[in-house]
Amino acid sequence: MQTIGELMNNLATEEGLNETSLSRIKIFKASAYSPRGPLCYKQGVLFVGQGSKRVYLDDKIYEYNPENYLVLTVPIPAECETCATTQKPVLLMMVDIDVQQLNHIIIQLGDQRPPPSYAKEQQGLFLGRRSSTINETLRRLLQALQTPLESHILGEALIQELMFRLICAEGAASLYALASNNSRLSQIDRALKFIDTHYQQGIAVEQLSQLVNMSPSVFHRVFKEITASTPIQYIKKIRLSRAHSLLIGQRMRVSEAAAEVGYESSTQFSREFKRYFGNSPSDYSKTKRAE
Repeated sequence: MQTIGELMNNLATEEGLNETSLSRIKIFKASAYSPRGPLCYKQGVLFVGQGSKRVYLDDKIYEYNPENYLVLTVPIPAECETCATTQKPVLLMMVDIDVQQLNHIIIQLGDQRPPPSYAKEQQGLFLGRRSSTINETLRRLLQALQTPLESHILGEALIQELMFRLICAEGAASLYALASNNSRLSQIDRALKFIDTHYQQGIAVEQLSQLVNMSPSVFHRVFKEITASTPIQYIKKIRLSRAHSLLIGQRMRVSEAAAEVGYESSTQFSREFKRYFGNSPSDYSKTKRAE
C-alpha cells in the first residue's frame, strides 16, 4: 500500500502547483529550500505528505507537516518558509473550502453540533492534529485521484467525507463559525471576498464595514484579530501579491503591473513592493526570469 506522500508524489508531475482531476484539489511540490518570504494563502486546508513548511503570522509560527494539517478559514497574506531538499521534496495537498458544503454537513449533524460557546472561537488560521481516521480518508481520496474514473465517481463524496472528519475534529470551532451567516468570521469572510474582486479599486474601510453591517471601529478590530492585518494593510498586500504574479507569471512591465492592481504611481508601487518583497519589482522580475 502506498503512503500518503507517495500518492501525492504520483500526482506531482512538476515543480510548483499541479492541477488534479478535481477542481478543488491541487498538489504542490517543492524540491529546494525557500527562505521566509511573503505569500498570500488562499482559503482552504493543507495536508503535507512529506517535508514541512512554516507560516509566520504576526508574532506566531505555525509549522505544518505530516502530523497535522493547516486550515485557512479566510485568505491570509503571511510569510512562509519551505523546508525541502532534492532528496526530500515538500509534497502537500490543497483542498478548497466550500462554505455551503460545510453548512450542509453541520445541518446534518443536528444535535451533535457543539454548543454556542464552543463556536465563538474564531481564527483565520489554525493547526489540527491528523488522526488515523483523517489520514485514512485522506489516503482514500488520494488513491481515487490516481485514476480519472475513480476520481469522477468517488472524488466529491470523499472530499465531503474529509470535510466531515475535520468538522468533527478537535479545534473545528472556526469551521463552524465560517459556515454561520451571523458569526464575526463569516462577516469578515464576506468582506475579504469583496476585496478579492475589487482590490484594484479604491476601497474605504467604511465601505467594507457597511457591507458586513459592523461599525467601522468594530470591523477594524475584528478584521485585524482574524487576519493579523488592518484592512488597509490587507488590501495593500493583496495588490502587491497580485502584481508579483503578473510580473513573474505574465512578465508584465512594472508600470503595467502597477496600473493593473490599482496603483496610480509607479514610484509608490516600486517603493512598497521593495519594502514587502525585499527587492524592487524590476530587480525581482529580472532575477526570477533568469531562473
